[in-house]
This record gives sequence, structure tokens and C-alpha cells, in this order.
Amino acid sequence: MIGRMLSVELLKIRRKLLWMLAALGPVGVIGLQAVNYGLRYDYLMKLYGDSPWEGLLQQVGSLMLPALFIGLALVASMSAGIEHQAGAWKQLLALPVTRLQVFGGKVMLSLLLLLASCTLLLLLTLGMGLLLGFDPQVPWAEIVRQSYLPYLAALPFIALQSWLSIVMANQALPLTVGTLGMVLSMFSLLMPAWMPWGWPDRAVRSADALQAAGSGLALGVFVLLIGYAHFARKDVS
Repeated sequence: MIGRMLSVELLKIRRKLLWMLAALGPVGVIGLQAVNYGLRYDYLMKLYGDSPWEGLLQQVGSLMLPALFIGLALVASMSAGIEHQAGAWKQLLALPVTRLQVFGGKVMLSLLLLLASCTLLLLLTLGMGLLLGFDPQVPWAEIVRQSYLPYLAALPFIALQSWLSIVMANQALPLTVGTLGMVLSMFSLLMPAWMPWGWPDRAVRSADALQAAGSGLALGVFVLLIGYAHFARKDVS
């Protein structure tokens, strides 16, 4: 039934800007790196020497993480905002669906859009490297890791933003929380390993990338359970 609710959510956004928003992040990241390489190509090739793919991934990763944090906040807010703006929560919950299905459909929509964004980033990173004439021996493992492990490590924040956006009609606080997360992510190298804001960066740069992604997945499920428990007991208007 959650799959059915996801289908309904996809129909709701057919004429919305959410798909464009999901694409804007990776397009913006690669676009900025295209300018970076256009202006500093010789310097960057000299800097990274025999590992131009690694250099490209480092450059993309420096912009990807802040974009991920603000992107997940905007996607969750705009998804929940469809009902908030129309005042349609009561009508939605009056239908023969459970609150779990409604909550799950909203969360699944955010997860799907962000997964599509990560996949687009992978394709654009690959395309940029090939257009720059890098070695055709593509480091697939590194590209896949950088594209998807931060997504798993950021699941607690996707869960939190979805929860806040669903239960709050005023989206100022959820968006403020998302902006704060983006700012904190820029200082991830200074954070101890147990702080979730550093996990997406650790999923890219550290040797314990799988541990960071696994921690994000576990905490994300826990936050989702708390969020659903709150939503299940909340009065809606």
C-alpha cells in the first residue's frame, strides 16, 4: 500500500518543480566544476598528476555535500507543502488509507527524488571526466561510492526533514534546520566520528566509509520510527 501512496505522490508532483529541483543540485555541482576546470585545467592536471579521476571526484565532493543537505531539506519541504498549502491533510487522512501509508508515501517520495539526484550526479561526473579526456579506465567503485554512500549516511537528515516538514504547516523551522545542517556539513572534518553531520563526508573520504553509511542507515530508520509515532498521534487541520 505504501507503493500505491508513492504512485499517488508521483502524480501530485507531475506538474510541480520537484523533479527540476532534484536535477538542479547535480547539474549545479557539475556546472561549477566545469567552470573550475575551464579556468584552472592546467593547474588541476598538474596538481593531481597521474590520478585525474581522483582529482575530479575530490573537486565534485567538495560541492556535493552542502548541495545534498540543502537539497534534502527543500525536497522534503516542497513535498509536504503540497498538502499544507491546500489545507488537504484532513481530506487525505479521511480516505481509506492509514497514517503509516501517508507518512511512508511522503518519505518514499523524498528518498526517490534524492536517489535520482545522486544517480544524475554519477552520470554527469562520468560524462565530465570522459569529456575532459581522462583515462577510459573509469574508477567505477570510487564513483559509485561517492554518489551513493553519502546518500545513505545522510538518511537521518532525510528522515528528520521529512518528519518536520510533514507535521509543521509553517516550513520556516524545517528549512532553518536544513540550512543549519548544510553549514555544519562544511565543518565535517573538525567533527568527531560520532556526529551525524560528519557521516556523509566520512562516507566519501575516509577508510570507514561503509561504517558511516551503515550508521546513517540505522539512525535514519530510528528517526523515521520516532517521526511516524509523532505523526500517528498528531491532530491535523
